[in-house]
Amino acid sequence: MPTKGDITREKQKYYLTINASTKKFFLYYDQTCSKIMPNTNLIYYLLAGSIFGALALKTGIPAAPLAGALIGASILSISGKVDIAEWPIGTRTILEIGIGTVIGTSLTKDSLADLQSLWRPAILITFTLVMTGLAIGLWTSRLLKIDVITTILGAAPGGISGMSLVGSEYGVGAAVATLHAVRLITVLLILPLVVKFLNLFGVIKS
Repeated sequence: MPTKGDITREKQKYYLTINASTKKFFLYYDQTCSKIMPNTNLIYYLLAGSIFGALALKTGIPAAPLAGALIGASILSISGKVDIAEWPIGTRTILEIGIGTVIGTSLTKDSLADLQSLWRPAILITFTLVMTGLAIGLWTSRLLKIDVITTILGAAPGGISGMSLVGSEYGVGAAVATLHAVRLITVLLILPLVVKFLNLFGVIKS
């Protein structure tokens, strides 16, 4: 039996001594440190997300902070310099409540008044977009051999914030957010040119 030494297993260090009380102290100390480290990692991820999110604000793209934070945290995670963060229980629920509150506050009495005359096109457009997104998602999954949940949520006619939170419930939040970010950037780059082209030839008037 060794009088003193240490064992390293899965990046956690356990000390061995003859004194039983000392052994318990070291083991307790090591386990406490392992619980503190994930919280320290959260600070690094939050810093990376905040920096990239602030830089993304200058692009003027919708949901730019979200996309920037996603890129920053992903780069840090992929680099392997920092261990995977363990978010406190309830974090996702708090974020979902926050997103729902932000979306809910955008609905006003004027919105309800407009809905009285727009409910028919709203239902038609929503049904068409949902069915089209579902069809494209299933087709893309079969064609490119990609996870079907990722493609369906990525093709859904929703905002990047809401859909990425829905995707996180199925473990594909980052992938869904990436797909919607690419869609938003592409639309913002191409659609103004299309409108300008149609206006130039008199198809539409602005």
